[in-house]
Amino acid sequence: MCGHGTIGLVTSLAYLDRITAGVHRIETPVGLVSATLHDDGKVTIENVPAYRHLHQVSVDVPGHGVVTGDVAWGGNWFFLVEDHGKELALQHADELTQYAWEIRTALAAAGITGRDGAEIDHIELFSSPRSGSAQSTNFVLCPGKTYDRSPCGTGTSAKLACLHADGKLAAGEIWKQQGILGGIFEGSFHVPASSLSEVIIPSISGFAYVTAEGTLLLDPADPFRLGIAK
Repeated sequence: MCGHGTIGLVTSLAYLDRITAGVHRIETPVGLVSATLHDDGKVTIENVPAYRHLHQVSVDVPGHGVVTGDVAWGGNWFFLVEDHGKELALQHADELTQYAWEIRTALAAAGITGRDGAEIDHIELFSSPRSGSAQSTNFVLCPGKTYDRSPCGTGTSAKLACLHADGKLAAGEIWKQQGILGGIFEGSFHVPASSLSEVIIPSISGFAYVTAEGTLLLDPADPFRLGIAK
């Protein structure tokens, strides 16, 4: 699952006149999600169920010492860290990427995983907000050693699950999560009536913008017009 990718998908479909304002169901690798396209272009994703799996887990990260965080599911597996001593600013992106990568490597070496041995492939660092309109700023390392330019929809979902588990955020309350570029997602959640645990259903709202169009030209005379087969 990808929150900002799904918001971008809905925005792109609207731009192409494939969909209009309303609720749309989207199949993802981790389950069905609903996406509401609002009249102003904002998109709200009702994500798959999210929950905290492990609380305050410590791992020894070579060169950095012991790092403590929560393991949570928000559509991807996350290790969420607040006490890291780093400044979460774009100019430090390379340093933050390496630091988060070393945390991920240490988690794997220590055998710390998500449920059923699932690999934790996202590392999420938090700090105080850089603007008064948000509750926190985050930096998210994604698979492939790349960082998320958005506030991360699945990461915000995992954060909401941890806040709920700690009793720090009530159902229906808005949590504004700022990303490393300064963009903001609005998150909230509800608790399923049948839930007997800390599982929540998160909703993430944000905007995406179409920035380019591309045209592929398939020349019948080109023997490689459909690509190169190995």
